[in-house]
Amino acid sequence: MKLKVLDLSRVLAGPVCSMILGDLGAEVIKVERPGDGDETRGWGPPFDANGQSAYFLAINRNKKSVVLDLADPQD
Repeated sequence: MKLKVLDLSRVLAGPVCSMILGDLGAEVIKVERPGDGDETRGWGPPFDANGQSAYFLAINRNKKSVVLDLADPQD
């Protein structure tokens, strides 16, 4: 049985925790807010060719990402 984790965190402690769980084999789904997403995408330099920060890419490896507005009942 594969552990499924819903990551509603941002910035450091939560993303590191879910990153470790993903590294250990859990299926991690990161929920980002509409529009800006996770603000750490812009924390840099360095940035990749798509403008995402190395910090964001490293800390969110092994995760699937989805955008949800949790204030919207449809989401």
